[in-house]
Amino acid sequence: MPGGFTGDADVLDTWATSSLTPQIVGGWSTDEALFAKVYPFDVRPQGHDIIRTWLFSSAVRADALQGSAPWKHAAISGWILDPDRKKMSKSKGNVIVPTDVLEEYGSDAVRYWAASAKLGADTAYEIAQMKIGRRLAIKLLNASKFVLNLGATEDSVVSGELSVLGNPLDRAVLAQLADVVQQATKAFENYDYARALQITESFFWHFTDDYVELIKDRAYGAAGEAEQASVLAALATSLDTLLRLFAPFLPFATEEVWSWWRTGSVHRAAWPSAIEIDGDTTLLATVGTALSGIRKAKSEAKVKQRTEVLSATITASESLITQLKAGLADLKAAANARELALVGGDGELTVSDVVLAPAEA
Repeated sequence: MPGGFTGDADVLDTWATSSLTPQIVGGWSTDEALFAKVYPFDVRPQGHDIIRTWLFSSAVRADALQGSAPWKHAAISGWILDPDRKKMSKSKGNVIVPTDVLEEYGSDAVRYWAASAKLGADTAYEIAQMKIGRRLAIKLLNASKFVLNLGATEDSVVSGELSVLGNPLDRAVLAQLADVVQQATKAFENYDYARALQITESFFWHFTDDYVELIKDRAYGAAGEAEQASVLAALATSLDTLLRLFAPFLPFATEEVWSWWRTGSVHRAAWPSAIEIDGDTTLLATVGTALSGIRKAKSEAKVKQRTEVLSATITASESLITQLKAGLADLKAAANARELALVGGDGELTVSDVVLAPAEA
């Protein structure tokens, strides 16, 4: 410019190569057979800050070279924010070296935190979320050990033949799990992986906190061989399905458990299919609520959970009473209760008049 500055004539568009990433990855001009199979791709994952650069440049280049869009969908992620809610970046000096958290909490825990971030939304860097992920992975390992130590094998998993499942609570947990599979599958199809994780994790905690606690006596054979076989089939089938559901989020824990009782890799196993079974999907929650009420009474009395309940009253609606009757044997065994009176009412399920055995001297 006269009397001013002259622009640098040696300019390179830094997106010149990046805009060709679909072609480079697909093997364009180097492996035409591969390129014909994979191009156009299904999804491009990227951040929202480079839509006008990387996404735009890639789309324009693909239109010029192949006459089509380079992918069918674009998954747009947000930024990772520091504790002050500012974008993490090298230039700001607020980035976290990942090796430290990976060593302290493990790869599965860090992946769990990352997978909890929804597309299109910024996500805070949270150690607390990684701690939850680590706790989840450890719980999965421990719950799996419990199931497999009972004698569950690959042959225990049910698919088409469901006659072994003679107990309503066992059929209920698998019916509920079938709903989880359907919801998680739909979420993944919509690229909502965070939702798929949330649905699976929510069921898992109900499974371990309620179902596993309720069926322990039957699992150890206290109610006979038929009841033991029923609960073992439900446990094995649930474990098999949960490992497949959790595999994208907890790859190392699920692979470890898979190696304990199955051949190959869980990451090469098929995504689970929902089992068609006639079970009450709300039965477990109802019986679990009753068990929690009895346990709360024991905690308030400052006695051990294995303290015998001489009697207690459970008040609930008639529909809930019907459910409680279906799971009453497991409920009494888990609560170590001698007598449980079921009384019809109009409000929510409540547990009252809990009479505990005298503490041993």
